[in-house]
Amino acid sequence: MNKAKASSEKSVSASSRTISLLSQLEKINSGSALGESDSARYVTSKILHLVQSQEKTRKEMTSKGSTGIDVILSTLENTRDPQTILNILNILIEIVSVGGGRKASVLVTKGGTQILFQLLLTASKDSPPNEELMVLLHTLLAKIGPKDKKIGMKARINGVLNISLNLVKHNLQNHRLVLPCLQLLRVYSTNSVNAVSLGKNGVIELMFKIIGPFSKRNTSLMKVALDTLAALLKSKTNARRAVDRGYVQVLITIYVDWHRHDSRHRYMLIRKGVLQCIKSVTNIKLGRKAFIDANGMKILYNTSQECLAVRTLDPLVNTSSLIMRKCFPKNRLPLPTIKSAFHFQLPVIPASGPVAQLYNLPPDVDDVVDESDDNDDAETESEIETEIDDDKDQHFENDDIETDINKLKPKQELGRSIEDLKMYEHFFPELSENFQEWDLVSQEPKPFVPDANLSGPIVVPTASEEHSAEANPSTKGAALKECSLLLTEEYNRRPVFLELPKKDNVKGSSLHQQNDQRNMLPSCQCLSQEIVKGLDRISLQNSAKNDQMISTGCGAEKESKASITTLACSKPCEHVSPCGGSLFEGSSVQLGKLCCTGVDSEEEEDSRSSSSGEHATLQVSDISPVHDCDLYLEMVKDTKSIPDYSEVAYPDYFGHIPPPFREPILERRYGVQRTKICQDIERLIYQNDIIDRVVYDLDNSSCAIPEEADLLKFNSKFESGNLRKVIQIRKNEYDLILNSDINSNHYHQWFYFEVSGMKTGIAYRFNIINCEKSNSQFNYGMQPLMYSVQEALLCRPCWTRVGTDICYYKNHFSRSSIAAGGQKGKSYYTITFTVTFQHKDDVCYFAYHYPYTYSTLKMHLRKLESMHNPQQIYFRHDVLCKTLAGNSCPLVTITAMPESSYYEHICQFRNRPYIFLSARVHPGETNASWVMKGTLEYLMSNSPNAQSLRESYIFKIIPMLNPDGVINGNHRCSLSGEDLNRQWQNPNPDLHPTIYHAKGLLQYMAAIKRLPLALPKILSQTAPAFCMGSCSFVVEKSKESTARVVVWREIGVQRSYTMESTLCGCDQGKYKGLQIGTRELEEMGAKFCVGLLRLKRMSSPLEYSLPCSLLDIENELIESSCKVTSPTTYVLDEDEPRFLEEVDYSAESNDEDVELADNVGDYETTNQDDGLSDPDSTRILLS
Repeated sequence: MNKAKASSEKSVSASSRTISLLSQLEKINSGSALGESDSARYVTSKILHLVQSQEKTRKEMTSKGSTGIDVILSTLENTRDPQTILNILNILIEIVSVGGGRKASVLVTKGGTQILFQLLLTASKDSPPNEELMVLLHTLLAKIGPKDKKIGMKARINGVLNISLNLVKHNLQNHRLVLPCLQLLRVYSTNSVNAVSLGKNGVIELMFKIIGPFSKRNTSLMKVALDTLAALLKSKTNARRAVDRGYVQVLITIYVDWHRHDSRHRYMLIRKGVLQCIKSVTNIKLGRKAFIDANGMKILYNTSQECLAVRTLDPLVNTSSLIMRKCFPKNRLPLPTIKSAFHFQLPVIPASGPVAQLYNLPPDVDDVVDESDDNDDAETESEIETEIDDDKDQHFENDDIETDINKLKPKQELGRSIEDLKMYEHFFPELSENFQEWDLVSQEPKPFVPDANLSGPIVVPTASEEHSAEANPSTKGAALKECSLLLTEEYNRRPVFLELPKKDNVKGSSLHQQNDQRNMLPSCQCLSQEIVKGLDRISLQNSAKNDQMISTGCGAEKESKASITTLACSKPCEHVSPCGGSLFEGSSVQLGKLCCTGVDSEEEEDSRSSSSGEHATLQVSDISPVHDCDLYLEMVKDTKSIPDYSEVAYPDYFGHIPPPFREPILERRYGVQRTKICQDIERLIYQNDIIDRVVYDLDNSSCAIPEEADLLKFNSKFESGNLRKVIQIRKNEYDLILNSDINSNHYHQWFYFEVSGMKTGIAYRFNIINCEKSNSQFNYGMQPLMYSVQEALLCRPCWTRVGTDICYYKNHFSRSSIAAGGQKGKSYYTITFTVTFQHKDDVCYFAYHYPYTYSTLKMHLRKLESMHNPQQIYFRHDVLCKTLAGNSCPLVTITAMPESSYYEHICQFRNRPYIFLSARVHPGETNASWVMKGTLEYLMSNSPNAQSLRESYIFKIIPMLNPDGVINGNHRCSLSGEDLNRQWQNPNPDLHPTIYHAKGLLQYMAAIKRLPLALPKILSQTAPAFCMGSCSFVVEKSKESTARVVVWREIGVQRSYTMESTLCGCDQGKYKGLQIGTRELEEMGAKFCVGLLRLKRMSSPLEYSLPCSLLDIENELIESSCKVTSPTTYVLDEDEPRFLEEVDYSAESNDEDVELADNVGDYETTNQDDGLSDPDSTRILLS
């Protein structure tokens, strides 16, 4: 107790003494005391002693409200006593050294920099100058300089810029004085104007007198000199000066010397400092050329490879990698033109914009590469200092957020006359139908009959766990009978092409034959792996030479004498439906059924606890008739593509079922991207090892398919396919080039292609080399998708996430300014992944995301239409309009049939509110279609809750707004070469027919007065994959032409939303850490419907007896914290919030000058100006 009391008294005594001393010093400054010099010297020495010995004193000096710093600076400004000045400088150094950046900022804000510069200027006039004073002044200025953003301008104004430089020149051997001078020069050099001025006065030459070969002496001085030189060389003028004097070769020589002698890695910071100097000087083209001429690529490659074994040397490896990537000569993309390989002549050429520029380019212009692809090649240089006003608030401001209150008020302006809008009246027959001739008696769903036109129930997939075969008795009944293997002499005979007869021959085609034999065949018959060798692609061409007709049903009728061995599975396949097709005569391939089990019991309990009985009972049937191989081929025949595709991809024909296992987000292996970049650099160093052989080329029709056994074969000539060119680089490595969107010269992201001719046990590397986004979810654990035909024939027809060593990084292929919106020096990016195939001579397909073609949609809608119960469900399938290519844009109407034809029931039917949904405006965002599939199947299901939902609303759905883009493998645009989601303000009926008529449909709905709804908060409660915290409800200027904003502002839909879906995976909820799959996407579509049902019940408290507290959804939406995002950049203007995870990629993603920490690992800097995740654009417009 006594000790504590004594300590407290001592603290109080020290505090009061500090205040007393400062008070005395203040009186001395006012001149009211005698013997000012001696008194000031005595008082400052006492304060210095307290500051050095007691931390509390240092805190009191800079605490809020304290005048200690003011008194000290005032004394420093007014005194002429050398010892007092030295005492005060030591006091300030102590305060700043221990207090960190905050205390340095306090000193700056109180005018400390200006006072110190005046003192430095005065001291420099002494001859010789006081060394101790100069050391302290430079030390203090170097410490507070980084906190004073105007220090460069202040140094020039006060004329002190060259004082430090002259001190170094005349005192090179005085390391105690030179060290703080160099530290201050480094601070000055962060300003480009100062750097140029110092360079003209010989600072570059001076630095090369200080740095040199390996030596254990004066390493601190060497390190500071290197840091100063690196800062000076960031000025292009200084960099050119260094190149002209041959200093690039000197720097490389110095680095090699330190690398060889520093065997214990004690001087890593010096080695890194040399690399930083090389990095700065190679920012200019002359520097890169000098680096190449000095054999710098090979030297840095070899030294970095030697450093790989020591983890602590990663900063050296990363910086070396940055330098080598930057200096790697820019290559021309090996294409004749960056425009799409397919051409479609537009009916109208836009007056302005990228498409107009594309059409106005002279035919002889090389649009692949510029004469100069470097930003820094201009001989004249503008070294402009940006002065930052420190008095202003430097908070981040998002200029893209609309703040004009007048623009934030929707103004219902239809823009078209009522007479003009009457053209959409025929899409709303439900508003005038009296149902007098309809059979409205039966309200029960019809039993499922496989061969009947009407069947059910529709299965609503969810992402819950699969039931075991034992838990489902019907699965037991589907067990396969074992069959013995029958070998015939024609076992390896190649199958004939599957012909699709013309419409006049449909009657005699076995494609349309229905017979009882289907139900008698075993539910899964699998072909031997060897037969895959003989698989020909499904062809849409009629073969005149072949009069055989091959059935694609499960029951195959022999129409020729040729026999093919039938092979049956020896074990049951749990996911089976008789929707498969036969590719061979006398044999059939039964594919797994496309359904999964119902909702988890945990979800059901949560739902029941929040609202009694509102959760949908998602039914499961034994057979899912959603995918029909025969019907798919019929749909393909009417699909019009620009390349006039004649082949069908196996995954689209066979169908897809979600795999029975979860697919976690891929954990990134340490150093993988650095390794890939090194392998790319080896292309330049060891050019003789590069094969450089074209094996696939859409631009060259004469490019033959390679016959060598060790070469992979590629193909993308099918619906939604995208792969333009393939070049073999090494024996098992291939560069792949994607096709631009038609009538565009960019948007390279979506890929979908076929690979065959592989061998097992070999790691094949695929590099897609012309991506444009600056980052990708492939850097965050996303994997590409692969579909194996062998696996499909083994009853596992599913897309699975595959690939290892996956990276996304900037490469050495340059983009022309034409392709980069006028910007020079831009590079393409590479997606690289490695795959080891499970089956020899398999046929595999790779895709950016789960493909969902236009023909699949047509098949899906046809199946839904044929299976629904017309006594229970009102279903209409109309054609909204024709696309530019002549394809139909489907419009679907779903609601419940009225209970009867009585007036009250018809009135209730006609007065149901409308909900308008649209999806797939961007072709490459296929997740939109899978979400929409889940929504459609739920709305068409026979569950009581689905019926309740249909009885509450009328759904108008456009499931695919951009059919042409989907068909032709585009990523972002339609055939007009424009992003359709940016055309809603002024859609052109000739160029954007689907948007023009979709907007017209909404304008007509607005004219007939429909009220809006609210939804997002409910989705966050019902859908496990939905994240309310990631929602944004702001209006951004850059998105004023999108559907969400235009429909709200012009048409008056108060609650129009864009529901977005990740392509990678979830970072929250029950699916955290998992990659997204079709299960989860379809579940989201179903849960959207459940959310609507809950919304209906919340908005009708009297009917459903719900508490009124649940009705205040709007306040919860406003009060919820929503992330606001900034506008996206040119090229890939995304519709979703930024990927917010901050990851430091160090030397692996970009060429910007990022100061690397000494402990930086194998990660890359995230560019916050570019969208990282690849969003979906499913429109959810509620009206």
